[in-house]
Amino acid sequence: MILSHDVSHDLPGDRPTVVLLHSSVCDRRMWDPQWQGLVDAGYRVIRGDFRAFGDTPPADAPYSDAQDVLALLDHLGVESTALIGASYGGKIAMDVAALRPGAVTALALLCSGAAEHVAGDALMSFAARERELLATGDVEGAVELNVETWLGPEAGDEARELVRRMQRRAFEVQADAEIGPTDDEADLSRITAPCLVVTGGHDVDDFRQIADSLATRIPGARRLELPWAGHFPGLERPEETFELLTGFLRETA
Repeated sequence: MILSHDVSHDLPGDRPTVVLLHSSVCDRRMWDPQWQGLVDAGYRVIRGDFRAFGDTPPADAPYSDAQDVLALLDHLGVESTALIGASYGGKIAMDVAALRPGAVTALALLCSGAAEHVAGDALMSFAARERELLATGDVEGAVELNVETWLGPEAGDEARELVRRMQRRAFEVQADAEIGPTDDEADLSRITAPCLVVTGGHDVDDFRQIADSLATRIPGARRLELPWAGHFPGLERPEETFELLTGFLRETA
C-alpha cells in the first residue's frame, strides 16, 4: 500500500472523493496548487506518494502501483472516486479505472503516459541524457534537465523550484531502490468512467501521440489540447487548470 498520503478527513464520508496521482518527476506536492481548492469545493481529496517518491520508501518486494492505489482506497473505505492523474500518474489512473471500473466515477488524464507507447526520438534523447548525467554523478544537471524539459513557458520560478525539489528527492530515494513496479497490463476498453484526455502544446510530441491513441481506445474519451501548456499544466497555470478539473468533475457528478 502507498505509505505516505494526505486525506481531507474534515469532510463527511458521503462527500465525493477525488484521488490525485502524481508524475514520475514529482511527488504528491505537485498538487499543492489544487489540493486546498478541491477541499474547499466540497471534495474529500486523497493524494499519495508512490513507492520511492516523496515520503514513501522503496519497495522490498514486487508490487504494483495500481494495486497500491486500490489497497489505499480499500483501507480508507472509499467505494467510488474520481481519479486525476498526471503523466505516469495518468497511466496508473487508467489501470485503476480498468481494473475496477465500477469504482471510478470520472477520469482526468493530464499529459498521460501509456505502458505500450514506444518512445520517439525526443523522449529517447531525453532519457539517454538523463542516464548520462546520473551515471557521472551530476544529479543537479539531471534535475535541471527535467525542469527544462517538462515545464512550459508559463511556469514561474516557484513552480520550477518545486519541481527541482521533487525531482531531487526522487533521485535521492530511488538511489536505494532495487525493485521497480510491475505493469498490470490493464484492458483500457473496460473503462466506463467519463474521461478527459489533456495535452500541452509545448509538451514532448510523444504525449500528444499517446493522447490521440487514448482518445480512440477509451470509450467516450474527450480530447483537449492546451496550447499554452508544457507537461505540467497544473503547475504552469494552476488556477486555469483547477477550473478545468472542477468543471469536468461537476459535469460528471
